[in-house]
Amino acid sequence: MAEVTITTANFKEEVLKSDIPVLVDFWATWCGPCRMVGPIVSEIAEEYAGKIKVGKVNVDEEMPLATKFGITGIPTLLVFKNGEVVNQQIGYAPKEELVKLFE
Repeated sequence: MAEVTITTANFKEEVLKSDIPVLVDFWATWCGPCRMVGPIVSEIAEEYAGKIKVGKVNVDEEMPLATKFGITGIPTLLVFKNGEVVNQQIGYAPKEELVKLFE
């Protein structure tokens, strides 16, 4: 399962109502570390399909969502379970560290 583009319009359905954990990557096109994390997040989406959902929020296009979750640095990855944030990673981290966020 590929990443889902998360917007203000689909956030409730895709993230809060998800029956599996959701890893949400807050990113921007101009952000170097975001471009480094992006391929890792894509790998995780493929390898853990069915176990977790992976969503991406472009902070330039979805500023209200970034503000709602207090995103001040990117990339920021949040893990949601049952509609609640249960873990987070701010900044670049290797794949092993990102997988630990939801395992």
